[in-house]
Amino acid sequence: MIDNLEFERIAASLPFLKDADSELLREFKRTAFLARIPSGKDVFLEGDPVEAIALMISGMVRVYKIGETGREITLYRFSNGSSCILSANAILSQKTFPAVATVEQDAEVVMIPAEVFRNWVRQYDHWRDFVFGLLSQRLAAVMAIVDEVAFHRLDRRVAGFLLQKGRLQNPLHITHQEIASELGSSREVISRLLEDFVNEGSIRSGRGTLEVLDFELLESRSVV
Repeated sequence: MIDNLEFERIAASLPFLKDADSELLREFKRTAFLARIPSGKDVFLEGDPVEAIALMISGMVRVYKIGETGREITLYRFSNGSSCILSANAILSQKTFPAVATVEQDAEVVMIPAEVFRNWVRQYDHWRDFVFGLLSQRLAAVMAIVDEVAFHRLDRRVAGFLLQKGRLQNPLHITHQEIASELGSSREVISRLLEDFVNEGSIRSGRGTLEVLDFELLESRSVV
């Protein structure tokens, strides 16, 4: 159960609640509950039943697939004001979770039990619009990943990844394995490509760090 003080704080992170009708709000306060999940915790493993969906108040969760060879690829991340569409889909289809979801930054979440989630989708237009809005956004993101993996050369994807991250923080505190996991490749392949970038002078590599030295050169390598 969510009390009024907690609800005010939650509503600041979940704007859709501000326009919800009074009946949905009463149901939300009565059936939802808060939970805190520490960094490094697996929320779901592939094949787990999904008994509730989490709406993020703070923190970050990474959702990814692991292939038969052990390689990983990030599908998406979700944070404040969002949720996991694979959880939503699993609840609606009454199937198990098809990937892995791991907390990257300590998370505070609002949990909605699965049966309540399904009932709200049937009963409340506002909730249904929120859920399908999330599905639409994430589907576009996942399709973009499929397009990159299937049709873009890996060196261009690595260059684009370094550009995106380097513009936010430079140097980057990231390992070759972490880049491989993001892009669905192997550490050995990523290391070879990064060595090429070092040799051409676009980046500098250190232990657990990468520094972009020439953004223009790196951008030229990312162009399709």
